[in-house]
Amino acid sequence: MSSTAARAVSPAAAAPPPVPRRLRPARCTGGVAATETATAGPARVTTVSNRDDSLAICRVLNGMWQTSGGWGRIDRDAAVDAMLAYADAGLSTFDMADHYGPAEDLYGMFINRVRRERPPELLEEIKGLTKWVPPPVKMTRSYVEENINRSRKRMDVAALDMLQFHWWDYTNPGYLDALKHITDLKEEGKIKTVALTNFDTERLQIILENGIPVVSNQVQHSIVDMRPQQRMAELCQLTGVKLITYGTVMGGLLSEKFLDTNVSIPFAGPPLNTPSLQKYKRMVDAWGGWSLFQTLLQTLKKVSLKHGVPIATVAVRYILNQTSVAGSMVGVRLGLSEHIKDTNAIFSLELDEEDMNSITEVSKKGRNLMDIIGDCGDEYRA
Repeated sequence: MSSTAARAVSPAAAAPPPVPRRLRPARCTGGVAATETATAGPARVTTVSNRDDSLAICRVLNGMWQTSGGWGRIDRDAAVDAMLAYADAGLSTFDMADHYGPAEDLYGMFINRVRRERPPELLEEIKGLTKWVPPPVKMTRSYVEENINRSRKRMDVAALDMLQFHWWDYTNPGYLDALKHITDLKEEGKIKTVALTNFDTERLQIILENGIPVVSNQVQHSIVDMRPQQRMAELCQLTGVKLITYGTVMGGLLSEKFLDTNVSIPFAGPPLNTPSLQKYKRMVDAWGGWSLFQTLLQTLKKVSLKHGVPIATVAVRYILNQTSVAGSMVGVRLGLSEHIKDTNAIFSLELDEEDMNSITEVSKKGRNLMDIIGDCGDEYRA
């Protein structure tokens, strides 16, 4: 395990008037699953599925890790107003976790505002994906159900749209017990789809062989961190499991803000003043260092100027074009800042072969993080 790798998952105004239906942008609606190849035109929605289980999600998800502290104080009313703005703009899939501070509670407040203030069809389009990250204790049925019920209560939903399960210690096989109980709860209607977060390829295969109907695995994936394309994507292609990616804009490192800067000199560049910036700077160091990262940013800037979009938009589109990637996370600092226009630009951006090749060429100049860190999720396990 590289010392540069992240070692742990982080713990944890008046309402806007309803937008007339005819003025709303195209949304993440359900229906036939959208599929994309590396060169196909962008789509806003895709469906993750396994056997009879399926869930239509927006291909760009609103990541709510930023509600857990470290990014600025969260005003709950302002945060919920912001969530409504994202949903009204067609960005209607929200990703959170039991340990992301008040994230699940904010979703509960938000979904009740939607029920009261928006048309029923918008309620159908909104999806709330959460995670359960338990300590590696004995996974009894009562323990699992108690924790799932807590998330259902906090989010104020009868059934969780998706429960993404994480496990710290592979030497403890209790993760299979937990997932079997989770599957039983799904059959009882308390969970719609079962998924994973930060599992490696070997354990994903074991879980599937045990008959757990996993629809997706959420993993770190960016132009710097291409590990999911080495082993995980192949298994996903064989089984139909999809990838949901986080860290795709590296906490904001993949942006104009850090182009032509030197963060190694105190006060010479933008401060690395959030948990995500600090985490992904360690990934940059493991991959190839700041000088090579500047080469990557310069390449992305050329592509972004060609298409008239920001660097971050190009970075997300590149990962959405990768094998088996269903969706990518863009973190939202609810009530503090918003990037709705730039995020929506991802759906109209088409990268041509020249664009993709130029980015891939720089990405491959870095070290192979599989050799340094290990497979997907290994950065969280010693």
